[in-house]
Amino acid sequence: MSRFSGRPAPLQPGGIPGLPDAVTREAYSHEVSSAGFWPGNDAFPQAAFYSYAYPSPERFASARVEPDGAVWSDAMGEWLLPYERVRSAADPDAAVLRFLESTYRAAADLGDWDRSLDCDIGVPRRPRRVG
Repeated sequence: MSRFSGRPAPLQPGGIPGLPDAVTREAYSHEVSSAGFWPGNDAFPQAAFYSYAYPSPERFASARVEPDGAVWSDAMGEWLLPYERVRSAADPDAAVLRFLESTYRAAADLGDWDRSLDCDIGVPRRPRRVG
């Protein structure tokens, strides 16, 4: 999932393995906060939920992120919430939601995004009213 500030981002330098620079530069052409699930790799060899911002705002790596167990990875340049922490949580859905909300809030607040553009979380199977 990605959210955008609506503002252009600095040119992404490219150099991401397996991703052509032209694709990278288009994907990161605007300020973004992204989150998702990662099965793991050599840099972080376990499944985890992740969240990053581009450009990464100052102090993003030291922001207050929930739940306990979320960690900043210098190697990956993003926040990680190990799947094992989620799986063993009393309320796994709530743990993931706290992670997603707190990392987005940190990116948006530290990046000075226009928070009036945010919208409330919807209700499952009930369309939101527009206008």
